[in-house]
Amino acid sequence: MRSIRFAFLSFFALVAVQPAPAQSPESYRGMLTARVRADKLPPPQHLKDYVQGSRLSLGLRDAILLTLENNSNVQIDETQVESQKFALLGQFQPFDPVIQSSLNINRYSSPSYSQLQGVGVSGNGTLNSLSQTGQVSYTQTFSPGTNIAAGISTNKFSTNSSYYYFNPYYNSSLNFTITQPLLRGAGPFANTALVKIARRSLALSRSTFEAEVNDAILQVVSQYWSAVQARGALDVQQKSLKLAEASYERDRRSLELGALPPLDIYRSQSEVAARKVEVIQASYALTQAEEALRLTIGADRDPQIHALDLDLTEKPQSEGNLENIDAETALAKALTQRPELDVAKDSLANDEMNIRLARNQLEPNLSLQGFYQSSGLGGNEYNLLTGKFVAPGGFGSSMSQLFGFGYPGYGGTLSLTLPVRNRGGQATLGNALVSRTHDLYTSGQIQEQITREVHDAVHQLDEAIQALAAGTASFDLAQKSLASEQRKFELGAETNFFVLDAQTRLAQAELILLQTQVNYRIALAAVGHSTGDLLGPYHVQIAEHSR
Repeated sequence: MRSIRFAFLSFFALVAVQPAPAQSPESYRGMLTARVRADKLPPPQHLKDYVQGSRLSLGLRDAILLTLENNSNVQIDETQVESQKFALLGQFQPFDPVIQSSLNINRYSSPSYSQLQGVGVSGNGTLNSLSQTGQVSYTQTFSPGTNIAAGISTNKFSTNSSYYYFNPYYNSSLNFTITQPLLRGAGPFANTALVKIARRSLALSRSTFEAEVNDAILQVVSQYWSAVQARGALDVQQKSLKLAEASYERDRRSLELGALPPLDIYRSQSEVAARKVEVIQASYALTQAEEALRLTIGADRDPQIHALDLDLTEKPQSEGNLENIDAETALAKALTQRPELDVAKDSLANDEMNIRLARNQLEPNLSLQGFYQSSGLGGNEYNLLTGKFVAPGGFGSSMSQLFGFGYPGYGGTLSLTLPVRNRGGQATLGNALVSRTHDLYTSGQIQEQITREVHDAVHQLDEAIQALAAGTASFDLAQKSLASEQRKFELGAETNFFVLDAQTRLAQAELILLQTQVNYRIALAAVGHSTGDLLGPYHVQIAEHSR
């Protein structure tokens, strides 16, 4: 008996102290960030660092950093990651230990109806009793599916009946129970699968967030260069207006001197009016482009910053040689770096785990349970024959007897539940298989989309390079043409009509050149977006600015 008791208690102790593999460093405090704890939105970050005088001076990298820190869409997307953190934490609940305790007090009195109740020899006696029960239990499930339960309880009972050896008496019991599934729910995989799935879902949400940030950065790059282009277009229109005004002033002086027919002044006047309209339109387009950029970097959240003029320091002109990118090299890079592919891989891995888990749930429910208990009794002892007090006792003597293990009890149960049909489990398995098929097709579709995006981006870059070369040549020729027409006009070989026409063509050529310069910059960013390396040239990492 002693060997059985020792073996049982030793096994229980080993299970109790064994660390559960399902447990991990993830904790509520570790996952709870300062931003999530706050009950209001923080002010926009670091915008004041870029204020110079009455202007907000920004390079492209600055705009990217501010977008990562302040853009509302980026912050909303990141809350999905925060949500997945606590979804993971919730999957540890089955492994959380539980301690329960209770205290129950009951007092009863009843009229006597028998001499055997020990309260007298007539019906006038009253039987009184007081029962006080306290118990504490501990339960926990471990990764192999093993469930342990331990409980200790003590009942104090006192009565006015004379037929008790101990009065009051303390009846204590200690119980250990171990239950181990053998088929369904057996083993570390069946019990930790949901934790592993949740952990992979967290990684999946981070990859999704990275893809969303990749899109957001491409957007801010495009908006930045659009604002630069709008500023350059306004400058071009303002220069064109000044040239038209200068031509009009020459014509007006010539008209005053009688060297120009009266009807010829209308040409230069109409050009001035038309170019004023173009300046107004360009100014409005600049306002729209800058407002879009302000919204993206979070400047709208600070009224003082929003009122400042933007000073975009990047120039559209490219320095050094233009980049030529090979489509196959870019595609190979994209297939290793695009976060969407990580999302697809994690989804398929989760599908495989769900399939294994669903198959486990189709197994019969076979479990083995063992228990061990010990009892103890103590209290003031009386001789029932003489009614004399024999020996004192109480709670201490009851505990001493309890942990002396002199009155053990032990046993085991092997139970089997065999469902005749398990349509719910079959449906779960079927859905898991369908989900895997869906994600296989989705993975292939993502690769097709990435391949298309890379090829389109590389072709767009090639087109931008060729257009930039043609735009540069066109602008150079337009400058020479204007100089030639101006010289002919000064020599009296041509009228002012040709000068004004050359000015218009020069402005158009300069606008086209500006457009091709910006298109090249955006096309280069599109290639970085398609390969998943958009932040690389700016030496920015998402992890540094997304927490």
